[in-house]
Amino acid sequence: MRLEELRPAPGAVHHDFRRGRGHGSGNGKTAGRGHKGQGQRSGGGVRPGFEGGQMPLFRRLPKRGFKCYNHKEIVAINISLLNVFEDGAVVDIAALKGKGLVSNPRDGVKILGNGDLTKKLTVKANFFSESAARKIAGAGGQTEVI
Repeated sequence: MRLEELRPAPGAVHHDFRRGRGHGSGNGKTAGRGHKGQGQRSGGGVRPGFEGGQMPLFRRLPKRGFKCYNHKEIVAINISLLNVFEDGAVVDIAALKGKGLVSNPRDGVKILGNGDLTKKLTVKANFFSESAARKIAGAGGQTEVI
């Protein structure tokens, strides 16, 4: 196979439908909008969730509890996972992403103290649990809050 012989899979490509281009196009005159009314007007239409004047579903359902809209999503990493790094390495969020331990750091990374650490590391993270900081110091490493 050569580059110039490549073709899209059958059915993968279709042409855009041109509306309002006369009777012969099959979609002329009202261009699929029907006659008169809110949906036919330019800029018209109803807002998302509108049910024609019936009480919308999101207003019919009961609301319970409290939802904090400015909460932070902290990604937790156990200290035992840090053993994949070399002795004396500097572990920051970029290094964690590089090793695949964190894919999306969101609002910060917290190091938790589950497991044991056998390497001497300098760990830079947003948060540390008390036990994690103690274990890192016990292994001869350092913690640095960023």
